[in-house]
Order: sequence, then structure tokens, then C-alpha cells
Amino acid sequence: PVHLYGGCADMDPIIEIARRHNLIVIEDAAQAHGAEYKGRRAGSMGDLACFSFYPGKNLGAYGEGGAVVTNNEQYVQLIKQLRDHGQSEKYYHDRIGYNYRMEAIQGAVLRVKLRHLDDWNRARRKHAETYRRQLTKVGLRMLEEHADRNSVHHIFPVFTEQRDELRQHLRAASVDTGIHYPIPVHLQRGYSHLGYKAGDLPETERASRETLSLPMYAELRTEDVIRVADSVRQFCEQSVEVHP
Repeated sequence: PVHLYGGCADMDPIIEIARRHNLIVIEDAAQAHGAEYKGRRAGSMGDLACFSFYPGKNLGAYGEGGAVVTNNEQYVQLIKQLRDHGQSEKYYHDRIGYNYRMEAIQGAVLRVKLRHLDDWNRARRKHAETYRRQLTKVGLRMLEEHADRNSVHHIFPVFTEQRDELRQHLRAASVDTGIHYPIPVHLQRGYSHLGYKAGDLPETERASRETLSLPMYAELRTEDVIRVADSVRQFCEQSVEVHP
């Protein structure tokens, strides 16, 4: 399961299905550092979990980095070997492996930044609440909130059929936005051998056409969030006037 945009997937049914069919559950927690599902942190529910420390993440290094976590000792030894050229000890290669060792300087940076993660996530939640309060009745769709989950809002997306027009309007107001993601996986050139074509996954394709990510980072000021929301609201009101 992928904990997308900073919110946890619905893990209980996923784990139940996996146990029934003897499957391993690997959480993709790259965007969900500190997110919670029924009181459990992202990365603590599956058999393994993967975190990204890319600089743009909620907990980001100053370069490339990532981690795999597990409480299964067998997986620990396997991952350590895969990370370091397949070695069980220096110069003893038990399997084909890779050079996935993270630089020590990145670990030092992350160790300091980890102390601030909860505060940064609280700031993101505050910004998300402000966006929701400001944009509740403007005609945009937003992600559903779940009482049993606590998102860390790595990204704050809104959904509209006029995504490109809204993006252009915000750009004119000096508001930068993102599109996550412009091309669905099944339509990426690298997966063309699977035989998918446009129209095969209509909901996925609709999400790709309509998603727009508003500014979201811990250092935003409340007045900045309100200014962005005001620009969005202005566009939506003008759009209603043009397309009643």
C-alpha cells in the first residue's frame, strides 16, 4: 500500500487480505513520516516499510537518502546485504547486491531534523485546516478526512475539471503549484509493454487530469495560506459567472 500525499492507506483490510493469502505487506511510507492510522504510525503496520529522505519530503536530507524498516531479523540481514554489494561481512558476497549506502553526512542531517518532525507536521496540519476552512464552499473537491487517521499533509491536492485554468490563474498571482501526477503509471512509456491504453483506467486518468497541489510546507504563514485560498476562491467565483 502507498500512503499517498501524507495520509495512511486503509491498512486493516489490506493486512487481513495479505494474511489470508500469505502475502508480505510492504508499506510505501515515502510521503508519510509521522502519519497515523488508528494510533499506529505509518511504517509500523506492515512486514516492512520504505521511507524516502529526498529533500522535498517531510523529513528530508540534503541529498539522496532512504530507509527500510522491519522487526523481522531475517529481512534485516537480507536488506543489509542488498544495500552493501551483497556482503555478509567485508569481501564475503553471499548474493548479488548494490551500493545503496547512504552518506554519513545525510544521516547526521536527518538526526538533527528528526527532532523537529512532529512540530513541522503539526504546522502542516494547521495549514491544511486553514485551506479546508477557506475552500469548503467554492466548488473544489478535496481529499476526504478520516477520523481514525492523522495525515501529515506532505501534499495538499485539490481536484477540479478546470485544473489547468486554475493553475494559470494562480501563476499570474505569483502562486506556485504542482501536478501530482501528470501521467498515470499505466500510460507511462516505460510500461507500454503491458498493453494499457487511454481509457482503460478512467478514474486514475481523471485524477491525473484534475489534481492540483497547492503550496504546502511547514514554514508557510497563515496569511500566506489565506492569500492562496483567496486566489483560488476568486477563480472559482469567476468560473461560476462564466459557466453558470
